[in-house]
Amino acid sequence: MSVRYGSFSSELPDGDASTIQTNSISPRRSYIAVAVLCYINLLNYMDRYTIAGVLLSIQKYFGISDSTSGLLQTVFICSFMFLAPVFGYLGDRYDRKLIMIAGLFVWIVTTLGSSFVKQAHFWILVLTRAMVGTGEASYSTIAPTIIGDLFTGTQRTLMISFFYIFIPVGSGLGYILGATIANATGDWRWALRVNPALGVLGLLLLVFLIPNPPRGASDSHGAAMESTSYLEDIKYLLKNRSFVWSSLGVTAMAFVTGALAFWTPTFLSRAQVTQGLRPPCEVEPCNPIDSYIFGAITVVTGIVGVFLGTCISKKLRDRVPNADPLICAVGMLSSSPCFFIAIILASTSIPATYTFIAIGETLLSLNWAILADILLYVVVPTRRATAEALQIMVCHLLGDAGSPYLIGAISDALRNYNPDSPSWDFRRLEYSVLLCPFIGVLGGLFFLMTSLYIKEDRKAAELLMSGHANVQPATSAESV
Repeated sequence: MSVRYGSFSSELPDGDASTIQTNSISPRRSYIAVAVLCYINLLNYMDRYTIAGVLLSIQKYFGISDSTSGLLQTVFICSFMFLAPVFGYLGDRYDRKLIMIAGLFVWIVTTLGSSFVKQAHFWILVLTRAMVGTGEASYSTIAPTIIGDLFTGTQRTLMISFFYIFIPVGSGLGYILGATIANATGDWRWALRVNPALGVLGLLLLVFLIPNPPRGASDSHGAAMESTSYLEDIKYLLKNRSFVWSSLGVTAMAFVTGALAFWTPTFLSRAQVTQGLRPPCEVEPCNPIDSYIFGAITVVTGIVGVFLGTCISKKLRDRVPNADPLICAVGMLSSSPCFFIAIILASTSIPATYTFIAIGETLLSLNWAILADILLYVVVPTRRATAEALQIMVCHLLGDAGSPYLIGAISDALRNYNPDSPSWDFRRLEYSVLLCPFIGVLGGLFFLMTSLYIKEDRKAAELLMSGHANVQPATSAESV
């Protein structure tokens, strides 16, 4: 019997290497697997923002401009973005555990290698940061789909929330770790050597403790699925309106978080120089206090925001079918004015700036776990890795791949008006980051559009997962 990709059969095909039933994976092992995946996700985001935590020192060490500094994040995101579809394709067809092991190994080697770059070879640092994206692309596209195959319903929502809470937590710890080690050793490069050491432990845990559940088993109770071409997968996803609009919303969110996460410590440091609260940094390591404070705020607001968003979603989901995208829309639309006020207040009151940053980050963090859950329930299991990969590619291509560099480029372009003024160094960066709140409003509108279609798209996916292979998705004209 031939079973179309995205549909199900009560019998398993002969020779299928992935026919282990979900019930053979004990609940205890499933929870352990989530803990390991959370740990590796923590390391990913710690590494991603360690660079931002020591950015002032890197600028002094290499003598680079704002736009060149932003390039460090841009090249990493670009490699991550372009390789995500490759790993999405592989993740829907081959052994996901082996793919993650290989990717994590590459991440460890290249991250460690980037810490030995000499002052005259900045281009090597750029190259190694680009290669780090290879490892992260293999992990970020696949790990959520494994959680989706280990759990279902509200339990899946809770496990996904634990996984995604380590995005803000890891980001915040990255600032703190980078600034602490650079300040203690007097060399920012030591800050890049801790994460690879912790990554070796993650690699061992991944090898011995992570199962490889069959795709869609938690939804279809072990029904078998047959793959189709990658082109058919893409067509299916592009006709899924909830997926398309939510991906655009994620893109706007990535633009805002990427730019603010990279530039905020540097922006606040310049603000305090302008107010006469500290002298300009002349010799690295530079004063790390802003990285400490911003990192701590990111950790706390991330934990609060993710759990708050998950709780609101669980309470409203049964009564309001489109609650999830509405929560995301409220999070984006309400965080934007908070960030706008924070940026404006930076020249006069640092405590008030931090207060509004904390409120804005909490509101923005409402979305992290909900966004992952939306993708899992509007896309059939056998296309989830591809969907994760496409969403990653789009949100980084139009979001945080370019936003740190764009902010830096705008700042550099404005420098010509008053090139030797510390006060103007702050003002030009202030005018640049003001772009972020307006992009945030646009993201909120995209999530409002998602709310119009999500009920139909979720129902269509559920019908397919229940075994109704001939049911058309409400948002697609293609037979799956």
